[in-house]
Amino acid sequence: MIAAATGLVLRTPDGTPYLFDPGTLCLDLLTAGGPGVLARYDVLHEPSDLANWLSLSRLRLDPADVRVTSDDVQTARRLRDALWQLTRACARGETRRAEDLDEVNRAALPAPLVPQITPTATRGWQLPADGAQALSTIARDAVELFTGPHADRIRECSAPDCYLIFVDVSRSLRRRWCAMEACGNRHKVRALRARRNANEAPMDTSPDSAR
Repeated sequence: MIAAATGLVLRTPDGTPYLFDPGTLCLDLLTAGGPGVLARYDVLHEPSDLANWLSLSRLRLDPADVRVTSDDVQTARRLRDALWQLTRACARGETRRAEDLDEVNRAALPAPLVPQITPTATRGWQLPADGAQALSTIARDAVELFTGPHADRIRECSAPDCYLIFVDVSRSLRRRWCAMEACGNRHKVRALRARRNANEAPMDTSPDSAR
């Protein structure tokens, strides 16, 4: 599981940027749209879109060093949608669909990116590379996640209006929010307002209230 905590910069509905760390590479892909109601967030339409997204993900691939085709874009969209279905099923304790598992396995078939150690002792990749290699690396990361010790740590953000999914790698295993700066802070504000409203509610002093 490629879990270096880098994170992606997302934006709240009002445009405020915040850092979201889903915990592993394959879940990075879920920020690029998805099936059903998530289609409105889709950013993968052209090869340049996928190349740009790969540069923002944990892979940090320079678009100039990755050859991406239209077929790669379609593979990425199918893989992303399958990962949405699988992660939701895991988070909710539901049965995982065979067709989604097959999609991940298909994407994992090509040779993955070749890892290398950079002069600064960080992970790098042998470049140039192609889109299929990058997607295979993402799919293989998903295989590790779903079959490894973190499979039962896949969580949905607790906010009812948030779709984001993450792996809880916190020490306490009590992570609830996609990010404290986003949904966590909104929850705190709502809870504070509720307490204030409760404290400010007028006391009923009518005679009937004492009966």
